[in-house]
Amino acid sequence: MAANSTIEWTGSTWNPVTGCTKISEGCAHCYAERMALRLKAMGQKNYVNGFQVTLHPHALNIPLKWKSPHMIFVNSMGDLFHNEVPLSFIQQVFEVMNKAYRHRFQILTKRAERLADLAPSLSWTENIWMGVTVESAAYLYRLEYLRNVTAAVRFLSLEPLLSPIPDMDLTKVDWVIVGGESGPGARPMNKSWVIDIRQQCHDAKVPFFFKQWGGVNKKNAGRLLDGTTYGEMPARNGGIYQYNDSLNL
Repeated sequence: MAANSTIEWTGSTWNPVTGCTKISEGCAHCYAERMALRLKAMGQKNYVNGFQVTLHPHALNIPLKWKSPHMIFVNSMGDLFHNEVPLSFIQQVFEVMNKAYRHRFQILTKRAERLADLAPSLSWTENIWMGVTVESAAYLYRLEYLRNVTAAVRFLSLEPLLSPIPDMDLTKVDWVIVGGESGPGARPMNKSWVIDIRQQCHDAKVPFFFKQWGGVNKKNAGRLLDGTTYGEMPARNGGIYQYNDSLNL
């Protein structure tokens, strides 16, 4: 439940739900699972169940206590749309986001089908951004479910990028994040895949955010692409602005 995050494309994290289960190849080396088990071993009370899906009602009101505007990644340690998370609890999470209008909330899921099923039952205020993870071309179908969600910003997280993803239809996509896998057993990402996605974003006029090359030591690999740091994000009133520490809120 951090007020500061090291994730390059957000400012803070908020975890009213922790834990998940693997559903596709991008989950193989899940950083959140490694961290959850480490926190359990350290005796952190929110992780007594390790990486089992766990609801944290006591954490629901945390964003309401943050007075200054934050960019908040919701459930960095789980998936809000996991089948074990009841609709009633998801609605409570959305009610908090609706009230905390000074913040922007970024939600990311691999469970695009459930997202699409539940979306009509949720209140999509303009401060809620919704994304799906697409780690390879085999999972591009998740984007089709996202398109019809009435979020103010719809985004793709192509991380960990495990294959080329050519010829994407970026209609109704407002932002694309690309990143390589990091940590133990990290699978390599080919530069040509990233260059092609950057060009697709340029052609479609969609902001492109390059998060990292990844690898066993991601800090050494950095995030420069052809000597440039790509930190484009959706602008509130159209166009593109460059990401910076102030988040331009």
